[in-house]
Amino acid sequence: MENITASELAGFGVGTLLLCASIAAPRIDAFISASQRSTLGMCKRCGNLRMIACSKCKGTGILKGGPFGFNLGDDLYQSVGGGGSKVPSIACTKCQARGHFCCPDCSDTSSV
Repeated sequence: MENITASELAGFGVGTLLLCASIAAPRIDAFISASQRSTLGMCKRCGNLRMIACSKCKGTGILKGGPFGFNLGDDLYQSVGGGGSKVPSIACTKCQARGHFCCPDCSDTSSV
């Protein structure tokens, strides 16, 4: 690699900026939604739903096999109308296959 031109350097800069923005997007979204909920007088964590989705199974209650909890081939096959899943799925141990938890900020623990 001999010399980098100004347009290549600008491309690297824009690519880096886009990568950082895509990594920070979930945190920015969570901050904005919590701000909107507090403005409306709602619970900041759950929005008065009194339950929070499980972070391990993403609210589904099951975990699929494969690396990182998903299998790209199986997901694509199901999205185009394929039959049953070929990937083994197990119940989430964090939420006991319910997919959610009671909100610790606003749910009444005596009624659960």
